[in-house]
Amino acid sequence: MAKHQKHAKLKLRDNDNFASNEISILGTNCSNISNLVSKVSENLEKYKLAYFDASHSKDIEKNTLEKYTFHHKGTAEISVNSEVNKFNQRVQFSQYDFVFINGNHYQGAKQILILDNEKEASVLKRLEQLNNIQFVIKLNDDANYFDFLEEKYPQIKNLLCYSIDEIEKISKHIENLIKEKIAPINGLVLAGGKSVRMGTDKGTLDFYGKNQRDVAIELLESNNLKTFLSVREAQEITIENKITDKFIGLGPFGAICSAFQENPDVAWLVIATDLPFVTNEVIQLLLKHRNPSKAATTIKGKDKQFPEPLITIWEPKSYPLLLNYLSQGYSCPRKVLINSDVEIVEIDDDFIRNINTPEEYKAAKKEINE
Repeated sequence: MAKHQKHAKLKLRDNDNFASNEISILGTNCSNISNLVSKVSENLEKYKLAYFDASHSKDIEKNTLEKYTFHHKGTAEISVNSEVNKFNQRVQFSQYDFVFINGNHYQGAKQILILDNEKEASVLKRLEQLNNIQFVIKLNDDANYFDFLEEKYPQIKNLLCYSIDEIEKISKHIENLIKEKIAPINGLVLAGGKSVRMGTDKGTLDFYGKNQRDVAIELLESNNLKTFLSVREAQEITIENKITDKFIGLGPFGAICSAFQENPDVAWLVIATDLPFVTNEVIQLLLKHRNPSKAATTIKGKDKQFPEPLITIWEPKSYPLLLNYLSQGYSCPRKVLINSDVEIVEIDDDFIRNINTPEEYKAAKKEINE
């Protein structure tokens, strides 16, 4: 008898302990750790970074009122009542490329060990936390590898070792760790619309001698993207790589969320089948300007006010944003783009004309075949 499964089997996000990509720093006092993080962060300002630390105050009164103080330049001070919980922290840090952790207080999935002769007891206490050391830093020239380190990790001296002043080299190493976790891109062709105004499935329209579904799939696959077709359950389409809508009745918004539910660890380059003027050059331009530090990289017509969500690279960090908007009753992907931190690529409006009616189809086909 098959084992009963109480909950839906969903693909889990490839997270570290508290974030999608993190590193804890330990082996020296908290001040040295904080100073190192500050200096490295200055060299990595193009990425979205966070520092996860613990308060050193012995007694803090619990707030009766949680405070959010925002400054007009975009900074904020937040004071809330909250305990550390890895699930909550993963949501909190979901928009960051990399999170530094004070390893004196919390264990990170990856570690940097600072050799400080005065902190031998501290390192020994946290020896079991050192299970994925990326590199070693010497606080000063006479810093030693403790005997118990070499006993526990015989290969530790083979790891790269920097001095605390080699900020450029340390920053470059951290940047490589960030780049290693940049999500690959899959393609998603939206073909699940009801095509009410057209009166027939827009994915089956012929602009280039074959149905537009196949044209869009080939367009993405020619750019080395593993591509999936997004469909409604009622559609009888035989194709190996397809994703059936799980978020029913939400149109393109639901299709994008369904793709992330299928695989939350990839970015999705989404294209609708009613955009026949999108060329390979447009796709390559979008890929060239992709900014994985943003929630999305999107196309906007030069004379348009808003971006086009249906020719957009949606990064994994956009998934919690989409779900957040859905929880508030919004199912417009353009609204998410307008109100989020996104990279905008401007092109001529002609490339992103939607074809929604028989009259528009007739005119577009004539233009394409002239």
